[in-house]
Amino acid sequence: MLEEKARAPVLLSVGEVARRAGVAVSALHYYEREGLIHSIRSSGNQRRFPRGVLRRVAVIKVAQSLGLSLAEISAAFATLPDDRPPSVRDWRRLSEAWRADLDRRITQLLGLRDRLDGCIGCGCLSMEDCPLRNGGDQLGKSGSGARLLT
Repeated sequence: MLEEKARAPVLLSVGEVARRAGVAVSALHYYEREGLIHSIRSSGNQRRFPRGVLRRVAVIKVAQSLGLSLAEISAAFATLPDDRPPSVRDWRRLSEAWRADLDRRITQLLGLRDRLDGCIGCGCLSMEDCPLRNGGDQLGKSGSGARLLT
């Protein structure tokens, strides 16, 4: 009997996961609706989560702090097995891909920051010469008239 209990998976209530992961219950419900985490239902139809969900929620929170969308996180999670929490090897693989994206975004933001000074003289009055909105007058090459409708 004791052996049987020791092998039984540890299941946590949604409140316990929220408390231990430091997120709102509503966030867990949302992550579940989006397919990022999974629960089972008790005989009383209450959500029960395997303990490994805590690691998945931690990965979600780290990924969100990097600026990744839930769609990007979901795509990354699709490469992970559902039967266990992410391992060190899994995390290394995910973080390498996310690092490359983060480096690309940092380079983009630094470029934007460095070109922002050019706006001081223009005051957004020069559509031909704006280094941020129309760098190198790329829009003028395609003819006259409005080009940016968004």
